Amino acid sequence: MKVFAQTLNLKDDLEVIEKYKEYHRNAWPEVLDSLKKVGITDMKIFLHGRRLFMYMETTDSFVPEVDLPRYLEQDPKCQEWEDLMGEFQEPVPGAALGEKWSMMEQVFQL
Repeated sequence: MKVFAQTLNLKDDLEVIEKYKEYHRNAWPEVLDSLKKVGITDMKIFLHGRRLFMYMETTDSFVPEVDLPRYLEQDPKCQEWEDLMGEFQEPVPGAALGEKWSMMEQVFQL
């Protein structure tokens, strides 16, 4: 098993944040199935203010640069979901140009 953490911001608008949370309470089944197909075994997203933190557990063979784009190809609903979620999201300060979710470095483990 591998683990990954990523972060991004939601737009600074309470209505946008609530709508984003509502979508995730009712995530589309095609999206969930496709995430599993590419090797994501567990995913959690946490919110603090407008900052999101995503934690993923994956298979040992999972490679983010390969498998996250592959997820989008599993079902047309996946790209539709990503485009829709992109309307709510903003990169964090320091994100690379064009980067949506920024990969976080693990600095501690108990």
